[in-house]
Amino acid sequence: MREFDKICKEIDNLSVAEYSTILAAKSMKLLTELKLLTADGIEGDMAFITFIIGSVVADGKLSEEEYLLIYPLLREYFGEEVDYDECKKLVRKSISDNKDIKNLVNTMTDIFGLLSDELKEDAITVCLLICSVDGKISIKEKMWVKQLIKE
Repeated sequence: MREFDKICKEIDNLSVAEYSTILAAKSMKLLTELKLLTADGIEGDMAFITFIIGSVVADGKLSEEEYLLIYPLLREYFGEEVDYDECKKLVRKSISDNKDIKNLVNTMTDIFGLLSDELKEDAITVCLLICSVDGKISIKEKMWVKQLIKE
């Protein structure tokens, strides 16, 4: 797997078209593989969705761009009956009560242990792409995502 800082630098230099193409392709590939690797098919993708939410809120802020990007994931996570405003409230609560999301790191690192180096890099790239939608990846967001590759 490439170095974390190199992945961050490449993301910083992507055009909008490249960003969208890479995010879509890597997300679909990764979620498909996570479903295959977990017993019920749901645990892996829900863990990853939660980790992405944790990545985005790791800096304690949620920009409108970040929120709009992860809104489809939030609807899947919280349920289709939860509307836009309710999702925002739930995310804000997650930011202030970050314990549940932080506890997910152990689950995610266990799941990452099952992935090939290529899929690990894809997962890290997806998290960082989502974090960068507001124009930058904060240090806190980088530290959160980097937990996935700690041995």
